[in-house]
Amino acid sequence: MKKGFLSMVAALFVLLVSASFAQAATPYVSASAGLGILTDSNLEYDGGEVEDYLEYKSGFVVNGALGLDGDMYRVEGAVGYQVNDVDAILDFIDPDDLEVSILSFMANGYVDLEMADSPVTPYVMAGLGVASVDFDYEGGEGFDETAFAYQFGAGVGIQATSNVMVDLGYRYFATSDIDIEESDDSLDIDTHNFMAGVRVAL
Repeated sequence: MKKGFLSMVAALFVLLVSASFAQAATPYVSASAGLGILTDSNLEYDGGEVEDYLEYKSGFVVNGALGLDGDMYRVEGAVGYQVNDVDAILDFIDPDDLEVSILSFMANGYVDLEMADSPVTPYVMAGLGVASVDFDYEGGEGFDETAFAYQFGAGVGIQATSNVMVDLGYRYFATSDIDIEESDDSLDIDTHNFMAGVRVAL
């Protein structure tokens, strides 16, 4: 009973804070693109692990978001898409026929470290969500898996006009292990993304 009451109080507090934030915050839209460096995937199987089972080429990342800016804090919902070709694989598959794509849906939070009389605002961020990871094989059947996703990063916003910010940032993005269909094997997925974009206050 006590735990239930405390949970209700906590939920009410979050709701009130969210409502106050939403009333005081400025809505914005953002779009960005950049370089996605997917780290080598290790293959985990029953009783062991094969390191660097998959090696990837550098790929591209695009991201779009709708958010609320409350001066020091920002929250947003974001959709991202990333594609990387496979550079090498410890298997009989021709790596030129294999690519991986990641479609993500994230809830992100930011802390803007505003500096007086400066057009540059550093920030830190973190996010949680889900991602659909798709391994597409031209020579046969691929597979896809939906997994928990998280990210964190940092960057700077540069005031271009009264309502437009140029955004330069880094994101470390990762998912829970991706299970390979019809087997007990799994692959780890994590990527280092370097992004440039714009944020427009509405």
